[in-house]
Amino acid sequence: MSTPRALVSNEELSVLKDPDARENYQIVLRFRDRLLAAGTVEGCYMSLFKAVVDIPPLFVQQMAHVVLRNILDGCTDPLTLRAAELLFREQKATIQDGHVLLADLETLAMHASGSQYGNLGRLIVEAQGVTGKTNLDVLERSNAESYWQRESRHDTVISLTYGRPALEGLCRVIEAWVLHFCGVKVAVTPVRKIEEPRWAWHIGLDAESTAILNALWAGEELEAGRMRRILTLLRLEFAEASEMRRDIAGRPIYLALAADGDDAVKMKPQNLFLNLPLHAA
Repeated sequence: MSTPRALVSNEELSVLKDPDARENYQIVLRFRDRLLAAGTVEGCYMSLFKAVVDIPPLFVQQMAHVVLRNILDGCTDPLTLRAAELLFREQKATIQDGHVLLADLETLAMHASGSQYGNLGRLIVEAQGVTGKTNLDVLERSNAESYWQRESRHDTVISLTYGRPALEGLCRVIEAWVLHFCGVKVAVTPVRKIEEPRWAWHIGLDAESTAILNALWAGEELEAGRMRRILTLLRLEFAEASEMRRDIAGRPIYLALAADGDDAVKMKPQNLFLNLPLHAA
């Protein structure tokens, strides 16, 4: 630990008798070397997606968390900060009374197993056959300040329903993310549907929404009920049309976020800088 940049040879690693421990050290060292070669967390994060990602997903998510901590430094809106968690923590989607509610997936799993109460809690859950019905607070303007006492617990729920403040917060996060990585100013607003029959460009913010938007753009039929997986639609517009590809300059970009077949939301924020139609210059 005193020399974190020290070179470690395979011969030195071979001293470790446990093969799992050796593999874990190799993974950590590979990540460290990538980080050092890039020079910045952002540079390392962006370089990951130019080839096969060879580090654990948790490392990728933690890098996004670190970058967002920098980008949103000084942000005092709890709903925006909670919405930012979508970029580095998987969520569970529920439709309740017409509202799209997102809860932290890991936290729900922890509650379902009883592990938040320790070993005794797990025993009680197993004995009672509890399947994980959990009452978590929906974060709104009226109780937003409670986020500061529980942000590390990840036990609040947000609504991404059209017109709700958390959705506006997500728009602000996406704008800041694009500005930070691409250096361009954009405005992101929620929309109920895509009005253009043949829109110019779209970006899925996860694997499921990407597949759905690609199919719709190509005029393909979607299986019954699949469209309901789309949780929110957004319109992204460049402040300066000259910063876009010339063939679609000035036209809006549509973004979508969806849940997969298990109602999990696994956002890929890297899609925003990988697929944004920027002018080559």
